[in-house]
Amino acid sequence: MGQKNLFDNGKVQQSTIFFTTMNATSRPSFPFLNWPLWVMSCLGFWLSASVMMDFIVIPGLFASGMMAQPGFVGAGYIIFGLFNRVELLCASIVLSGVFWLVQEKSRSRQRTYLGLAGLLLAIALIYTYGLTPALSGIGFEMSSFTREPAMPEAMIELHWLYWGLEIAKLTSGVALLRWCQTLGNQ
Repeated sequence: MGQKNLFDNGKVQQSTIFFTTMNATSRPSFPFLNWPLWVMSCLGFWLSASVMMDFIVIPGLFASGMMAQPGFVGAGYIIFGLFNRVELLCASIVLSGVFWLVQEKSRSRQRTYLGLAGLLLAIALIYTYGLTPALSGIGFEMSSFTREPAMPEAMIELHWLYWGLEIAKLTSGVALLRWCQTLGNQ
């Protein structure tokens, strides 16, 4: 007798069902997904791979003389193209995780964290569909028509843009890492 009867003379009380359904579906629960861990893992992998590419792989290729080889532009396009796709995957996971975290854990400063995650995705998109094709195009042009070792002005400007975006990516990524760490400690 203590239970509430949802049926009244064979008819379902619609308002009760509506609110019960809304409460059941408005916040799905996935206890097996630890979003702070996922976001921190993706960011850790992505940022460390970026630092390794920027400060170990590329300087190593330059020091060994590989960048002067005729096939380097094509190989560089493939290497950076694949790495850019990995960056897009990481940025998508990070953005998804931040969407989830600002709903579940932290409503304060949610625009800041969503903005940082969106910036990371935008940077990955710019790398994939803007900088890599543009730098490769200039590189193909240089290797096909000229043999002078000097970099054209357009390529220098694109490299400056790359380094500016790289600093923004690392700064945003570290800020999101620190935020996820505080959520993980709660």
